[in-house]
Amino acid sequence: MASDLLNDKEAATKAVVDWLQKKAGTKTKFYIKDFYKIFPDDKPREIKKVVNKMVEEEVLEFWSSGSTTMYGLKGAGIQHSSEGEN
Repeated sequence: MASDLLNDKEAATKAVVDWLQKKAGTKTKFYIKDFYKIFPDDKPREIKKVVNKMVEEEVLEFWSSGSTTMYGLKGAGIQHSSEGEN
């Protein structure tokens, strides 16, 4: 069962965006496990569902090196488009 924070879509989105903006000075891309710190009472599978939903809603975006998938705020840091990829 998900925590109250994870169940509240707006609060969960705000918590993720706030956390990412706070970290923006040092990093713009994060592993899925980094998001576990925001929702310490929730299972990884539930957290991944929320993060993936935020990607669908274009709040976050995937970044992949081919072997690693990372997540970041849409438009922050290095993007595929700036690397000559589609």
